[in-house]
Amino acid sequence: MFRKLLIANRGEIAVRIIRSAQDLGIPTVAIYSEADQGALHTTMADEASVLSGDDIGSTYLDIPQIIDIAQKSGADAIHPGYGFLSENSAFIQACEQANITFVGPSEEAIRMMGNKLEARAFAKQLGVPVPEGITGSQEEILAQQNELPYPILAKAAAGGGGKGMRIVRSAKDLKDALISTSREAKSYFGDATVYIEKYLEEPRHIEFQLLGDQHGNLVHLFERECSLQRRYQKIIEEAPSPTLTPELRARMAEAALKLGKAINYYNAGTIEFLVDAEEEFYFLEMNTRVQVEHPVTEMTTGVDIVAEQLRVAAGQKLSFTQADLQQQGHAIECRVYAEDPKKNFLPSPGEITYYSAPNSVRLDTAITGPTVIESQYDPMISKMIVYRPNREDCIRQSIEALEHYVIHGIETNIAYLRALLRSEDFQQNTISTKYCDEQTSGIIDRMEKEKQTLDKFPVALAGLIYNFRTPTKASKDNIWTEIGFWRHIPTVTFEIDEETISLETYQNKSEYEVRYNDTLYRIHAISIDEGKVDFSIDDENYTFYASIQDDLSQHISWKTYKFHWQRNDLMAEGQFSSTGSESDASDDRVSSPMPGKVIQLNVAVGDEVKRGDTLLIVEAMKMENQIIAPRDAQVKEVRVEINSRVNKDEILIELE
Repeated sequence: MFRKLLIANRGEIAVRIIRSAQDLGIPTVAIYSEADQGALHTTMADEASVLSGDDIGSTYLDIPQIIDIAQKSGADAIHPGYGFLSENSAFIQACEQANITFVGPSEEAIRMMGNKLEARAFAKQLGVPVPEGITGSQEEILAQQNELPYPILAKAAAGGGGKGMRIVRSAKDLKDALISTSREAKSYFGDATVYIEKYLEEPRHIEFQLLGDQHGNLVHLFERECSLQRRYQKIIEEAPSPTLTPELRARMAEAALKLGKAINYYNAGTIEFLVDAEEEFYFLEMNTRVQVEHPVTEMTTGVDIVAEQLRVAAGQKLSFTQADLQQQGHAIECRVYAEDPKKNFLPSPGEITYYSAPNSVRLDTAITGPTVIESQYDPMISKMIVYRPNREDCIRQSIEALEHYVIHGIETNIAYLRALLRSEDFQQNTISTKYCDEQTSGIIDRMEKEKQTLDKFPVALAGLIYNFRTPTKASKDNIWTEIGFWRHIPTVTFEIDEETISLETYQNKSEYEVRYNDTLYRIHAISIDEGKVDFSIDDENYTFYASIQDDLSQHISWKTYKFHWQRNDLMAEGQFSSTGSESDASDDRVSSPMPGKVIQLNVAVGDEVKRGDTLLIVEAMKMENQIIAPRDAQVKEVRVEINSRVNKDEILIELE
């Protein structure tokens, strides 16, 4: 095995790799940017070295710097994880020149299959079905814009993971799509090449996990279904696929192995397919690395894929054959993102002020408590994986676990994930890769209606109990905290979001009696543990999660929904009401809805703009966010320039 392993990545995948390395007795070296100082992967590794630089290109994508750290630390192997340099041929060559083992496939395999154009052509030669498409420069593609079979998909040739993809439904949108796809591809993969392919309507996304050694052995670990996506980014994956018949599974597995064997593939890799309504499948791409969603395969096959990667890279043979492998049970992975589904999945970087994760599930994450989610990195916070004997139980357990996964301070997609799992469409498996894009508006509406119909009485009680049982310095110094609960017949009024609730409270030893809407309730079995609030109302049990804000209000979570709780007789010192501030967005001032970096500026002072025109583009968490004009106007002032770092609510442009 290896003397020492450097992990050329960050976040949850770095933590995941360290755990398998530790199981194999391999010492580890972590690398980190200044923004990641103190991150979990740096404390878990045996050593950690800081990367000089202030962006991704000068840190996690800086090949010479990473190789230098590896050599100085004595590492004789590098695991790239996924993303960043995991499919970069130049990185493999640099490892070879430094006599360092790259934990992954050969440089030739990555070059051939990592480039989507070459991979499509190769698959076609082997007789594996591929969607029809065209390649060429932007100018060559634009020259054919009126003959293309719309809708089409513009894709990054070196891409993967849903990055660098745009659907184009008419010729008039093609140029902008090519430009933005090329720019995103260059930013994330270092290669601006794009290609066009036919856009299949209502397909399923199903992929096969391959694993091979350097002695000619190659197996598949069956399939994963990843059809629930938004903006081509997978959000829920499961294994086995509820779509495949045994016959179709066998045909697709055969095609995946044919591709892998034809290039003498070794280490972990994934063949991705699209499956249409007629059960015809088409090769999409090969990811020559470990996938984000590999845990569902691990749970259903019992194979530690990362450990096998390390063994294979060290020259060992696979310890099993195809005949030894079988799928057992069912696994579902939910990707938790820092984003706001109600605002078109707008990235939501910032400070996590409260964090509570569910028990009895596998959680792949680099977060264990309050922290800051940086805007320059991918918005994924964690992967929650549930394994049960069958799909029905797995869905039920996943929903329950999400209801106990609580994050305050930023917005997340946790409630959205729960809504997807609860939907009849998912449970009956009548979905496609278009489902989220087509149904999200209705899903959000149902979520809002469910939240509104939830009884606010137990929410008010949860906040009251937490308020009295968890004193803060501000509350200790506030006389109303002292007398508010101990009045003879104390009536306490709250604001729950925008709803006002009044309760009369009485204490009887360790229990309380509360009168609400002329009914007296007994509150007992009270327990508070790090923000988790358990209690019973008469004979019904409840669990909430609460965190106190600076103004003494609370965020209270219940069934994945977050409520704002405010006790009206309490006010923090210096608190006051304001009708607005300079940072408020208006028709005259255009502000940034998130922290990020300006990557495109389309206007200058004096320009005339129309309502809906794109004024500039702010990149946050590897996503491009168009900032548009709120009305027809003339540009009065431009306060930013290309590459400017901006904060949330910062004024970018002022209109006349």
